[in-house]
Amino acid sequence: MPKRGKESIAGGKPCGIISKNNRKQVSNLLERKRQSLHTQKDYLCELYNVDSAQKQRRMEKEIKRALVSVYHKDGLDEILKMLHQAGVELVSTGGTEAYIRSQGYPCTAVEQLTEYPEMLDGRVKTLHPKIFGGILAVRDDAGHQADVASHKLPLIDLVIVDLYPFVDTVASGASAEDIIEKIDIGGISLIRAAAKNYKDVIIVASKDQYPALRSLLEDKHGKSNEAERRWFAKEAFAVSSAYDAAIFGYFDEGRLSHLRIAEDTQRMLRYGENPHQRGMFYGDLDTVFDKIQGKDLSYNNLQDLEAGLGLIDEFTAPTFAILKHGNACGIASRETVSEAWQAALAADPVSAFGGILVCNSPIDEETAKEIDKLFFELIVAPDYETEALTHLTRKSNRIILSRKSHTQPEWQLRSMLGGMLVQERDSVSETTEQMQTVTSQSPSEDELVDLVFAAKVVKHSKSNAISLVKDSRLLASGVGQTSRVDALCQAIEKARSFGFDLQGAVMSSDAFFPFPDCVEIAAKAGISAIVQPGGSVKDQLSIDKANELGVAMVFTGLRHFKH
Repeated sequence: MPKRGKESIAGGKPCGIISKNNRKQVSNLLERKRQSLHTQKDYLCELYNVDSAQKQRRMEKEIKRALVSVYHKDGLDEILKMLHQAGVELVSTGGTEAYIRSQGYPCTAVEQLTEYPEMLDGRVKTLHPKIFGGILAVRDDAGHQADVASHKLPLIDLVIVDLYPFVDTVASGASAEDIIEKIDIGGISLIRAAAKNYKDVIIVASKDQYPALRSLLEDKHGKSNEAERRWFAKEAFAVSSAYDAAIFGYFDEGRLSHLRIAEDTQRMLRYGENPHQRGMFYGDLDTVFDKIQGKDLSYNNLQDLEAGLGLIDEFTAPTFAILKHGNACGIASRETVSEAWQAALAADPVSAFGGILVCNSPIDEETAKEIDKLFFELIVAPDYETEALTHLTRKSNRIILSRKSHTQPEWQLRSMLGGMLVQERDSVSETTEQMQTVTSQSPSEDELVDLVFAAKVVKHSKSNAISLVKDSRLLASGVGQTSRVDALCQAIEKARSFGFDLQGAVMSSDAFFPFPDCVEIAAKAGISAIVQPGGSVKDQLSIDKANELGVAMVFTGLRHFKH
């Protein structure tokens, strides 16, 4: 019996047998049939105009008329020259129209197109159906084009806008009346209209996009495809969203305005938390510090800076802090910056290697000489003596920041499960007045000073956290532990490893003790006073144990979890 070829299946059943010798012939036949069908489809589409709209949208668009309305004129002269050379009709109003004419280029006034005058002291100039109709009209929509013809709408292919400087006006301390007048209405409306109709119109919403427009004019003679126009639209919406967010921030008086994410505030980072992760920062770092030298800030640098600045702001006396991975491995307050540095470093000179250095006082030359001996990644302080910078800038990779007067936002946010967690910043700090002695033994004046210091440090440490302090210096911390007992044991062991005597030291805890075991372990190590929030149903057990062992203990009523 001859060998059967493969069966062709239709509806799950054999519909014929194709021999091996005939397969190529059948394949060729099917290919010719497919090509024939495509040819017929193209012909029918062309005959009945079925596909013409899609084809036209893929075609490149040419700029014939441009509306230009900008506040800042810098950089515009070159654009105007190129548009004029390309034969583009320029349309404008007010100061921009006068500027275009001063450059020697013909310009059609908006009022000439609209047959309507500027009014309300310039508040209404471009807001007119003829202008917005000319921008929003879809070129391949028959109904739209009928309206264009009926109302004699001038089609506009390019819109160039530079918005009123609202942010700069607010920053200048201007009056409320002046600030309100710098809320752009016509410009923001032009941006939205042109960006919405990006399939037909190019929108340039900022002088930051001038280079891209120049490239189109130079390399493509002003022609653009849909992908290019879509990019301009994306950039335009970034501008408009940032602008509206700034206005919201002004009216909100800064309470939630920092929660906005606008593309104009984006800063690309070297990488994220790890090299295989991409990272970005949204915000204005220039309001926080001036960069004196060094490589670009990393994702982890910024996290450590946030932690370090929050910690150092708790102190008024000259204080130096050294941080690793968001936790203080050394911090001390002294009469001089140099003494504070030496005391902070001594707490853990091993962990200090490659750390982040944060100081609340200007750095003098004496301190800089000592700091220069350590390998560190970043230092931030309010100021530096000229001689101090001579030592600190010896290694070009060191990041040296001069901090500006800056207030942390009232609210914090964190992305979570596809959403956003928002909370008030933990801005409450312990004072001696807030500390309630709950034991028969009261802390001494020196112990109270150390208890306040310890409470501030533990507040800025990852939970569960324990801090051991003596003479306004952190001796050791146990941080990020799942057990509070483990955090305490870690801190005690670390302090002893660097030769610290814990007799007379104090201890702080970021949350209450559910059992008296921490009190017992602390007393055995020589700790004489404890500060904790209190609030456990078993508080009395810890109080009784402290009384039994002669340890002073105070409650604050303030828990300071940090995750």
